[in-house]
Amino acid sequence: MSNDIILDFQAVTKEFPGVKALENVSIQIRRGEIHGLCGENGAGKSTLMKILSGVHPWGSYEGKILYEGEELHLEDRAIRRASEQGIAIVYQELTLVPDMTVGENVYLGREPVNGVGINWNEMYSETRKILETYKLDIEPQSIVRNLGMGKKQMTEIAKALSENAKILILDEPTSALTESEIDKLMLILETLKEHGVTCIYITHKLEEFFRITDTISVLRDGKLITTQPTSELNEDKLIQHMVGREMKERFPKGDRKPGEVILSVENLHAVDPDQANREILNGISFDLRQGEILGVAGLMGSGRTELVTTLFGEYGVITEGKVVLDGKELHVSSSRQAMNEGLSLVPEDRKSQGLVLIQSLLKNISLPNLPHFSNWFQIDHLAEMNTSREYAQRLAIKAPNLTVPCFSLSGGNQQKVVIAKWLMSKPKVLIMDDPTRGIDVGAKFEIYSLMNELAESGIAIIMISSELEEILGMSDRIVVLHEGKSTQTLDAASADQETIMGLATGVANNHRSK
Repeated sequence: MSNDIILDFQAVTKEFPGVKALENVSIQIRRGEIHGLCGENGAGKSTLMKILSGVHPWGSYEGKILYEGEELHLEDRAIRRASEQGIAIVYQELTLVPDMTVGENVYLGREPVNGVGINWNEMYSETRKILETYKLDIEPQSIVRNLGMGKKQMTEIAKALSENAKILILDEPTSALTESEIDKLMLILETLKEHGVTCIYITHKLEEFFRITDTISVLRDGKLITTQPTSELNEDKLIQHMVGREMKERFPKGDRKPGEVILSVENLHAVDPDQANREILNGISFDLRQGEILGVAGLMGSGRTELVTTLFGEYGVITEGKVVLDGKELHVSSSRQAMNEGLSLVPEDRKSQGLVLIQSLLKNISLPNLPHFSNWFQIDHLAEMNTSREYAQRLAIKAPNLTVPCFSLSGGNQQKVVIAKWLMSKPKVLIMDDPTRGIDVGAKFEIYSLMNELAESGIAIIMISSELEEILGMSDRIVVLHEGKSTQTLDAASADQETIMGLATGVANNHRSK
């Protein structure tokens, strides 16, 4: 094996009961490169990384992995052994202890001791060395709870580097970061590369592969499709490798014909329910038409999620303005009330807010709709099953049956479950907060097609998105927020990214048009 190859997967095959997750996957990764690992949900990316990081120990898979020229045997205490050998993984869901300091998290379980106690000076001194070496802009004694998501991500990276990581696996590292935090992460990865750290980078944001990686490997249905230098690929080629077909358009064009205004929001002001002096909405106005997709754009902190959770009765206390739905002024104070009035919300974080992961598809789909199946304090389980199956089939949810737990599904299918349960409530207005966050390009296309179908059937949709391409590709009109205020409502057909960013940052002139 060439000296510049640090990692060599050779015909790796992994089977679970009834499923071949990986089949003869062979990939070589060079020392000090940033190697992108790309594929739809269920392609095998996570399984391959779990083998490398010891979650699936040696002996539970076929084939072999050469690490620095020697076969990697991770058996007893496999995860710990992987870490000791310099293989570290930073998961999408961070594993920090929020009430501890950065230094305490970095050395958790490996604290330097002085006699019978922890040597705090050494711990914070060593933490600072790591932070400064890799240009991680955080203080060792900062409490993690008080940090923004970007600095929490830096803490996870410092934690991995404290064990002299030679290979750093980053799984969806930018899913919850702002644009400025993403820029900072990219600089950090370049610094890691300069220090000879090999990074394996997993993301659903295709543009990030072309921004930071040297090489990209594509998996599909557990098989390696290609490994190529990033410079030889483009987004269209990458998508074709991922889904196995050419996608003529990423954003399918529906045949929507928006009708009359169904929802009107006028000069809405609201405060934080726990801090009455903190205004979260500072004058938002827009109209939503029947059968329309209205995009909501704005930077993180602009009030996007605060707006929709307030409309849904789950967050802000309205102090001024009014909300009119289908000719009736609303005064909503709970999600149940909002649902009864015809509003439904697909939340930003499906795992913590949209699903009970340990429960079945059936229970998740029917949960908000149980009153429809109850009769004299009993649930009509046959009606619950039949109706839930109808919605699961309508949304093409891929699962063996309705009794499997939701945690066993891919991200795209989990998102469909969330949508299914709210569609069952027959909403007039469906609010979707970052509906394609963390799902692959093929599943995104399915969600977009579904949104078109719903809008064509007359459902009005409010869609928040952090991706301007998605906002422009899927919306009929776009309302832009800045610091809790609506700046302007744009016709999507004539809008562009520069105009939206100008309004979102407050640079452009603020005025409103309908």
